[in-house]
Amino acid sequence: MAHSHTHHHSEHHALTPRNLLLVAVVITLCFAAVEAIAGWWSGSLVLLSDAGHMLADSLSLAIAAFAAWIASKPPTDQHTYGLGRAEVIGAWISSLLMVVMVIAIIIEAIARFHEPKTVSGVPVMIVASIGLVVNLGIAWTLSHGEQTLNMRAAIMHVLSDVLGSVVALISGAVIYFTHWTLIDPLLSIFICLLILFSSLQLLRESLLVLMEGVPPHIDLTEVGHAMAKVKNVTAVHDLHIWTLSSGVVMLSAHIEIDDLQQWPQISTAIKHLLDEHYGIDHITLQPETHTAILQPMAYHHRDEHSH
Repeated sequence: MAHSHTHHHSEHHALTPRNLLLVAVVITLCFAAVEAIAGWWSGSLVLLSDAGHMLADSLSLAIAAFAAWIASKPPTDQHTYGLGRAEVIGAWISSLLMVVMVIAIIIEAIARFHEPKTVSGVPVMIVASIGLVVNLGIAWTLSHGEQTLNMRAAIMHVLSDVLGSVVALISGAVIYFTHWTLIDPLLSIFICLLILFSSLQLLRESLLVLMEGVPPHIDLTEVGHAMAKVKNVTAVHDLHIWTLSSGVVMLSAHIEIDDLQQWPQISTAIKHLLDEHYGIDHITLQPETHTAILQPMAYHHRDEHSH
């Protein structure tokens, strides 16, 4: 059985996302408190919602920082692949929190349509402007870090905060100039729907990794046929492709050949093919000399379809 594993555990790259996230947590928490006070004083649902949003984001960023720290740990006898999947779990929890929070805000916004409240426009605009600058700064900082699935989840949270600040600014301006307070819950629902779309997308991606599904950018059948076309390969079966953690794609397969003495050359050719064309470099191959014709899913050298 042949193994090809190239684990990359750089202390610098592993710690940088964690440090960036910790800074983001502190700043986000501080501004969430300011926004909550301003929202309560002005009566703005947009500000109160955004404060709750940023509080949830602080928790999500803290989870992301903790996950990045765990993922930086080297492999052990018990966790031979390391703990890189902790980042994927962090992204899943973070996305789930966002979905729950968005639903809660939408419910409150709908209630505001039935019972409109007086909202002060000026405080909303001032706080929203400050929030926009703060959130843009955090988003810019995080975007320069390592782009794992976990970090993408964190950036998504901050970008939703940026959007929240823009909406709050628009809401404050409309209320100040027109005194139309229904714009407050209306825009709250709008921002929630946008956040919900992004959250569900990330939730689906992280769940696919946790369920060890084939990465969306890889066609299993195409890979199987490409491997079967390698010189001296008779058939490929028991092919499995999955994502271990962000950027780490795994593959295992049984390779049918006629002569085991040719295996070193065949193995090298297959690994080169997978690395060059599909970006897969964590590979486990098992050579076999018996027929694979009874296998329910086999890719043969001489045909272009699977049986």
